[in-house]
Amino acid sequence: MTLLAWQVWMILGIVFIIIEIFDPSFFFISLGIGAILTGLIALLPIHYVAQILIFAVLSFISFLLTRKLGKKILSKSGPQTNVYGLVGQNAVVTKEIPAEGRGYAKVGGEEWTAVGEDENEVFELGAKVEITGIDGNKIIVKRHIDKPRED
Repeated sequence: MTLLAWQVWMILGIVFIIIEIFDPSFFFISLGIGAILTGLIALLPIHYVAQILIFAVLSFISFLLTRKLGKKILSKSGPQTNVYGLVGQNAVVTKEIPAEGRGYAKVGGEEWTAVGEDENEVFELGAKVEITGIDGNKIIVKRHIDKPRED
């Protein structure tokens, strides 16, 4: 039994898609889509050289489209976890943060070493601050500005 060209393209496409399952790089899915579409076109009486060119063009177009989709999907990350989950939260200064120095701020029941985002600013005891970043075991803070509520 001999395989027809369209059957070869379909099998190749399925193999590429299976490979993509184990290597999620959005590369093999492009080849799989290109091979399956070429298989459908191969139902028409087209020379094998033309089929290979069609496969190359369709795979390239598919690669461009799936890459864009892949980047969009992969760029959507969930909420920050661990210590980076503190960024954006409010804290209260528990030991004055001097200019170009370190103090302490309490956030979520824990006290952290804190430094000012603007090194020349002094944060007095009890000041409300917002965490803007993490540097090792220190939080970087700026003065918290209460925003008026919109009713």
